Amino acid sequence: MRRPFLRAVMRAVAAVLVVGVCAGTAAAADPNGETGLRLPRFASLRATQVNLRSGPGVRYPIEWVYLQRDLPVEIIQEFDHWRKVRDWEGTEGWVHRSMLSGARAIRIIGPMTPLRASAGPESPAVAQLEGGVIGRLLSCPEGSAFCRVEAGGYAGWLPRAAFWGVYRGETVK
Repeated sequence: MRRPFLRAVMRAVAAVLVVGVCAGTAAAADPNGETGLRLPRFASLRATQVNLRSGPGVRYPIEWVYLQRDLPVEIIQEFDHWRKVRDWEGTEGWVHRSMLSGARAIRIIGPMTPLRASAGPESPAVAQLEGGVIGRLLSCPEGSAFCRVEAGGYAGWLPRAAFWGVYRGETVK
């Protein structure tokens, strides 16, 4: 009597696994992810301590711990409540969606960059931003090589090439 019951349970488990694998494959192939939002897209870290895991769940080991709030990351994949992210160095891993914010942030990538009063290379500098400085992305006009940002209490314009956190040619309003 136990064998038919065991076989029925095994078939049910196998069917659930097949459906789960197929659903996961469909979500990965969807260019808009599970939320319907475009992938990839930029976001920022919501907390001062965020665990980067090797997979989408708490059972996966922590590979890295970010210790900076508002750090920009790129969401490259979605699975349930988890988001696979990439940082400015190319490090990838999974974070829980509650640790992410839709607020756009930037990270200065050069050694020192002048923050300009207006969008142009000849505009006077209002501040000098060191490499690694984190700021807020305010706007990127269509077709402009400059974006308006805020960092260290200063607002101004930076060339897109001076920071990480925006796509080439992307318009941000």
